[in-house]
Amino acid sequence: MSEGGNAVKNQPAAVASTKNRVTELKVSGQLMTLEAGLFCVLFQAPDSPAPNDRSGLPGVRISMPPGPKGQSGATTISTFRDDGWLEGRNAAALVRVAKGPAQVLVTVYQAPSASPEQAPRLQVMRIGAEPGVANGAAAAQAAALADADIVAHIQGAGDVPGKIGERTGTRGSGQWIEGFSLTPHEDIEPANIEYQAVLGRGWLSPWVEGGKFCGSRGMALPLLGLKVRLKGAAETTYECSYSASFVDGSTVGPVAAGEACEAESLAALETFQIVIQRRAEQAPRAAAPRGTRARTEPPSSAPAPAKTPARTAKPVPARRSR
Repeated sequence: MSEGGNAVKNQPAAVASTKNRVTELKVSGQLMTLEAGLFCVLFQAPDSPAPNDRSGLPGVRISMPPGPKGQSGATTISTFRDDGWLEGRNAAALVRVAKGPAQVLVTVYQAPSASPEQAPRLQVMRIGAEPGVANGAAAAQAAALADADIVAHIQGAGDVPGKIGERTGTRGSGQWIEGFSLTPHEDIEPANIEYQAVLGRGWLSPWVEGGKFCGSRGMALPLLGLKVRLKGAAETTYECSYSASFVDGSTVGPVAAGEACEAESLAALETFQIVIQRRAEQAPRAAAPRGTRARTEPPSSAPAPAKTPARTAKPVPARRSR
C-alpha cells in the first residue's frame, strides 16, 4: 500500500489520540465586588480539601475582569505566583482597591470527577478597621449578633441579626444574602441542626453544623437558596420548614426540612424565614382545672327508660236527691 494510503488509514487514530489528550474541567467564575480598602483572599479556608499533588486541582485564579473597568488601574492584585494562581494550603492574595466599588474575577478549576464537597473554599478578610464604625456601635452590634438565632451577611449591610420564626432580610430591597449561620435558642444542640447553601443549579455547599457560618463575607457572591434539616433528638421532637423570597420578586415555600428552597430562575436569595416548632404528638396536653369533675355520659348503647303514661281518673257521676 502507498504512503498516502497509510496516512489516510492512520488519520482516525490520530484524531482519537488528540481527543484523549483533552480533559474538560469543572470551571466556575464569579465577580467579586469590593469596596475601597485592602483585602486578603485566602484560598484554603479551614477544613478545605487539599489540592491533588499531581494536577494541583482544585485551583483558584484571581484576575481583573475584561473590559475598560478592569484596566483602569484602580485595583491591584498581588499573589505569590506571577501568573495569579492560588494553589496549595494557606495560599493568599492581596487585593488593594484604591477607588471602590470595584470588581475582580475569581475563577475556580476542579477535576471532572470532583464532587461539590471538594470545591475550594475562599475566605476574604479586610485588613484594617472599617471606616465610620465607632467602638460603642461595634460593641452593641457584637452583643446583638451573639444573642441572635440567625446571623445573615447581607449585601451592603454586613452581618444582620435575626430570629427563628421571623423573616431575615428585607423584601424588595434588591440586597441579596451572601451567607448565614443558625443557632436556635431552644433545647436544640448545635450538632442537631445543619444547613446548606444553594450556589448554583445542582451545586450545594457542604452541610454546616449549627453555629457555624455558611457562605461568604465581602465577596459579593449571592446565595441562591438554602436547605435546613434537624437531626437526633431534635428531629423527633421538632419539625422544621422554611420559605424564601428572591431579588426577582419570586417566592418559594414553605418547604419541608431537607428540601431545597430555590427559585426556578435561580435568582439571588433576598429573604428567608425558618420556622421550628414542636411536633403535634410532642405538644403537652392541657390539664383540667382542679375541683371540677369530668362529666360522664351514659353509654350510647343503653336504651333510654320508657316513659309510663299518666293515668287519668274517671269522673264520678253526681247523685240525685230524692
